[in-house]
Amino acid sequence: MSAIAVPGVTLSDGTTLPKIGFGTYKLNGTEGVAGMVSAIHAGYRLLDSAFSYENEGALGEAVRQAGVPRAELRITSKLPGRRQPFREAIATIEESLYRARLDYYDLYLIHWPNPSKGLYVEAWQALIEARKRGLLRSIGVCNFLPPHLERIISETGVVPAINQVELHPYFPQAEQRAFDRAHGIVTESWSPLGRANQLLEDPTIGAIARRLGRTIPQVILRWHVQLDAIPLPKAASRERQVENLSVFDFALSAEDMASIATLARPDGRTFDQDPARYEEY
Repeated sequence: MSAIAVPGVTLSDGTTLPKIGFGTYKLNGTEGVAGMVSAIHAGYRLLDSAFSYENEGALGEAVRQAGVPRAELRITSKLPGRRQPFREAIATIEESLYRARLDYYDLYLIHWPNPSKGLYVEAWQALIEARKRGLLRSIGVCNFLPPHLERIISETGVVPAINQVELHPYFPQAEQRAFDRAHGIVTESWSPLGRANQLLEDPTIGAIARRLGRTIPQVILRWHVQLDAIPLPKAASRERQVENLSVFDFALSAEDMASIATLARPDGRTFDQDPARYEEY
């Protein structure tokens, strides 16, 4: 089976990313490598990891085994909350590269702002420095609210290329997406298909899927694409990996998008991880 071609989006720094990426959380060891190699062969070119996932080594091995030119891939990792002081952040980025046996990361993100610690500006300065040193190509953040973004931009003059946030039909983040867009920041979606909720059994999305002859995950991922957000679904089986990529040959109507918009919930966060107070270590 030939790899599915995924269209791309250009970031503010000129880097291109595919419009769908592959999440690697809990893909570890030999099985994790096999799952990631399968994803690359299916057509994924953006793979999302993190220092805290403890699988950067497996990701690097998958890059080497897949047989796809390194320049075609976009490999992401993230700085954990406990490593935000400047010197620790630089060392952690270097350690991330040593773990993966890679020369650079295409994208590196601050995993959470951890606002009570007051170190996220320092961490952002470390990512800026690591990019200057050639360790990183693009830099961004995860789970940053507008006040966090405003602060790092005002204090460093450098705007993140990416803000990766929890985003799915129960929590569509309209205000956050609008803020990101206004500042030239591309939004990525973690937990794009929901996690520990009933999204994959939702009757409204199910009705749209039946009418279109698609699966519920395909409808949800197409919804992300039409919001100009980059979803990062995870799937271990090749069948699901291909299914999740096969969303560029159909479109949701304005009525479909409006129906899905009615699913938004005030308490839509799956695990109540509000970045204003949630701390990641």
